[in-house]
Amino acid sequence: MAKCQITGAGPKTGKTIARRGKAKREGGVGKKTTGIAFRTFKPNLQKKRIYVPELDRWVTVRMTAKALKTMDRDGAYSVLVKAGLVKPPKAKRA
Repeated sequence: MAKCQITGAGPKTGKTIARRGKAKREGGVGKKTTGIAFRTFKPNLQKKRIYVPELDRWVTVRMTAKALKTMDRDGAYSVLVKAGLVKPPKAKRA
């Protein structure tokens, strides 16, 4: 499964627990577990094409919705450099 290129978030594993019965506080004999199913929690991945004005080019990135919010807050260039997806332009020698 794919991962976020910025945060590195990937799929996580977990369980869903099926229960039946009436809770003790509601006058029943208590909830009983009738089944446990293993499942994966997948990240909310988006494929975005982002314009970086500092580099004057477009960059295509696969990222989570949370990473997109971080990019809105901190700026595309700084987030992409921190993730190692783009390199800062080289300084010209005199």
